[in-house]
Amino acid sequence: MSFFSFRHKKYIQTVIPFLFIVTFLLSACNSVTTLHIKPFSSDGCSLFPDRSLMDSTDWCNCCFEHDIRYWQGGTERERAQADSIFKQCILEKTGKIKLAELMYRGVRLGGSPYFPTWYRWGYGWNYNRGYKALNKSEKKEVYLQLQKDLNKKNTKVCH
Repeated sequence: MSFFSFRHKKYIQTVIPFLFIVTFLLSACNSVTTLHIKPFSSDGCSLFPDRSLMDSTDWCNCCFEHDIRYWQGGTERERAQADSIFKQCILEKTGKIKLAELMYRGVRLGGSPYFPTWYRWGYGWNYNRGYKALNKSEKKEVYLQLQKDLNKKNTKVCH
């Protein structure tokens, strides 16, 4: 005699597919990009020093401004522009083309929106937003959230 009766087998044949569908739908809903941006945060230059270890040269503000752009995200073109502005800022602060190029390459390689990191492009939104232009209401939300967060004392990481 089988462990499962015919009635149990019918139940399992009905419930298992239903559970798979419910699980799929819940995970799909969970992975949808959030409608609201998270509060702004910055850790300075993430995985790189905020300033020179040998002299008083400080480029942390370049990283902070870059973080604002990365936090809000947007299109692939906007990311390329943000990274170019970042490189130029580093060059202006330090006068060192090799340092500016190194940091630029770092953000180009490591800042993809498809990496599940805290410093990825569009990190203010849920992970899977990717490259997506901000609509009017999202731009307004970004502006309002940023104004609110920049008024907090603990937002700025650069001295």
